[in-house]
Amino acid sequence: MYCTRKITEGITWIGGSDRRLALFENLFPIPRGVAYNSYLILDEATAVIDTVDSSISRQFFENIQHTLNGRTLDYLIVNHMEPDHCANIAELLLRYPNMKVVGNAKTFCMINQFYGIELKDDQTIVVKEGDSLSLGKHKLSFYFAPMVHWPEVMVAYEETEKILFSADAFGSFGALNGNIFNDELDFDKDWLDDARRYYGNIVGKYGPQVQMALKKLSSLDIAVICPLHGPVWRNDLGYLLEKYDIWSKYEPEEKSVAILYASMYGDTENAANVLAVKLAEAGVKNIAMHDVSSTHVSELIGEVFRCSHLVLAAPTYNNGIYPAMLNFLHDCKALNLQNRTIGLIENGTWGPVAAKQMKEILDGLKNMNVLEPVVTLKSALNDASMEQLEKLADAIAASLAE
Repeated sequence: MYCTRKITEGITWIGGSDRRLALFENLFPIPRGVAYNSYLILDEATAVIDTVDSSISRQFFENIQHTLNGRTLDYLIVNHMEPDHCANIAELLLRYPNMKVVGNAKTFCMINQFYGIELKDDQTIVVKEGDSLSLGKHKLSFYFAPMVHWPEVMVAYEETEKILFSADAFGSFGALNGNIFNDELDFDKDWLDDARRYYGNIVGKYGPQVQMALKKLSSLDIAVICPLHGPVWRNDLGYLLEKYDIWSKYEPEEKSVAILYASMYGDTENAANVLAVKLAEAGVKNIAMHDVSSTHVSELIGEVFRCSHLVLAAPTYNNGIYPAMLNFLHDCKALNLQNRTIGLIENGTWGPVAAKQMKEILDGLKNMNVLEPVVTLKSALNDASMEQLEKLADAIAASLAE
């Protein structure tokens, strides 16, 4: 049975949610599931904006059939060729053989790569930057957003109702529970963490490209943003755009401290706990703590996109960095993390080298300020390392106060 919602009188949400999927891209935990958004425009001509993942194909086609109400489908707009959005192209072509597929040159190359479909010239409309397609009262204009976060990505702007179909930009993890609009949700409470984690892990590497896209889109009069995942934004767009501006500049969202620690037998964790108390006594609020061995790295990446100050605490392991911490640092490097203040704590019973090696990785990132002192534990906290820990707490508190 169909399950749709009106965006406007002529534009309908025809997507759905998957609450069974455990890992997005078989990598990122999604305990709240994920939504796959698709949209259908009814005018003199009809157009679907992107398809959905194969997991909800049945829902998708029931939604289309109900919304079309006997009409045929004239166009499929392909803004993004990732399989969670293009899995139903071949089936749409079978059901609506006269449908034209609208995309750019890279779009059609990827359609062939994924599905072995060689579309004929009369089945395709190849658009370039700024090209438009009239559906009647509605007119779509296309703007390229390469590497946000694939090279073929474009967005479609509907000029009459001022709606931006934004592909994977402005999306979020999380299934939609009937309330598909941002003003029907408590976004800060229930969605912000997943939106940040989605941005940091999926799009975070491409901050400069996001900045270019934001500048391009700033010339458009946008009333509604329709992403391919997560809520549809129909008010307070400045809030969302500001978040994307901050994240894509790699600026911290908040002046706050996250203590990320690895601990084999509890001694490094103890030092992290002591530091947290010292920071609290110095007036630091809302301190976050995560065990990197039991917290998924995508959650840690979301945290570092939020926080201005990070403390990394790890034992030496096989003359190197403890593996879970090393994995986290490799993700930070891969995602171009920048502009953070760092405190380091290392542990080693006979040869502590973790801090030196963590600093070498951090030195390869931009504008990472490592505070002194570096705290060195020899197996467990003692008077000497406690003094170092107190000085580090003072340095973090002073830095936060600047």
